Amino acid sequence: MKKLAWMLSLALLLTVPATAQKDKRAQSILDAMSKKYKALKSYQAAFTFASAGGGAKESYKGDLTVKNEKFRLLLGGQEVFTDGQTMSTYIKESNEVNVQDYDASANGELNPTQIYTIYKKGFDYRFLKEEKQGGRTLEVIELTPNRQKSPIQTVQISVDKADKSVRNWLIVNKDGKRTSYTITKFTPNVNLPDSFFVFDKSKHPGVEVVDLR
Repeated sequence: MKKLAWMLSLALLLTVPATAQKDKRAQSILDAMSKKYKALKSYQAAFTFASAGGGAKESYKGDLTVKNEKFRLLLGGQEVFTDGQTMSTYIKESNEVNVQDYDASANGELNPTQIYTIYKKGFDYRFLKEEKQGGRTLEVIELTPNRQKSPIQTVQISVDKADKSVRNWLIVNKDGKRTSYTITKFTPNVNLPDSFFVFDKSKHPGVEVVDLR
């Protein structure tokens, strides 16, 4: 279930000591980024995930699709579906799906439909630098958690200066573990039916359904 833990704890990546100030330049960049995504009716993002720490390294390709309060997330052989009310997590290796009620406000759960506004609560931030990457100029923002018990040390979010899209983010834990997500393809306003965000048992013959509701 480790892969599922990564998928459902992405909210931690956006969660300076208590005396630190919110940098006005950083806030301006984050606000512009948030405005861009909130204006979209839907989007798809392909990304790469990499993690290193404790002598172990892992990397996967992933895909996230968001439509209003609905999302579908694929990463490392597991796929999460939610229509805003029910969440189904399909584990390909065991041909098993776990079904549960979905609570967007639950602590520790990823809500991709709100990921671009999470910065507004729970941490401070500052502008770090501009850097070039693949012909793009990126504005790098560093976030630090306000909560003393947070396992996160810092988070760096890189925003495209031209179109305000998120290109990558790096999470550094207090134990030294480093986790990165890099967007490889982004498609705004994709036209998908609501059924795309609901797990379809007929497409997985013999699947074991574990109802946790």
